[in-house]
Amino acid sequence: MSFFPASLENLIDKFASLPGIGRKSAQRLAFYVLGLPESEARDFAAAIVDAKSSVHCCKVCQNLTEGELCSICASDRRDKGTICVVSEPRDVLSIERGHEYNGTYHVLHGALSPMSHVGPDDIKIKELLVRAAEDDVEEVIMATNPDTEGEATAMYISRLLKPFNIKVTRLAYGIPVGSNLEFADDATLNRALEGRTEM
Repeated sequence: MSFFPASLENLIDKFASLPGIGRKSAQRLAFYVLGLPESEARDFAAAIVDAKSSVHCCKVCQNLTEGELCSICASDRRDKGTICVVSEPRDVLSIERGHEYNGTYHVLHGALSPMSHVGPDDIKIKELLVRAAEDDVEEVIMATNPDTEGEATAMYISRLLKPFNIKVTRLAYGIPVGSNLEFADDATLNRALEGRTEM
């Protein structure tokens, strides 16, 4: 039996369907929205509808944009010969925050996961292969997450890129800056040793 009106229950259900939002958090969000002034609530709803109708994938890198090309692909200052492959659009922001990388990106919008029924046709791998065949790509940096799905995706794509004679690299793994070796797990230490560089 529901304690709330049907429209409020529906709002709670919609918030609860978002990733990382449990039932209690969904209730808090729903009550917060109900407490907003009418104009703010309408602006909130309009922002969702506007983003949904305006934002789409860049025709080159598959990052999110409102135009035909995202700002990175449209820039003449970016190195078009290097492509950094990431799983999600938010990963682009993470790399851009470092202000070191000057190449372009390719957003897969997911990672291979047979357990979740996500195969090669469910993510943007074909679009990457088209870029590799048509553009003057010299290096592809695999920057997928260092988990099972990310590793499987990186390995799969690197095999597909072999015939193109493109250098395929993987982000280095290792000990986080400012941490102690005694707290690192065996896998992280092994990766750090494998990925060591000359000084």
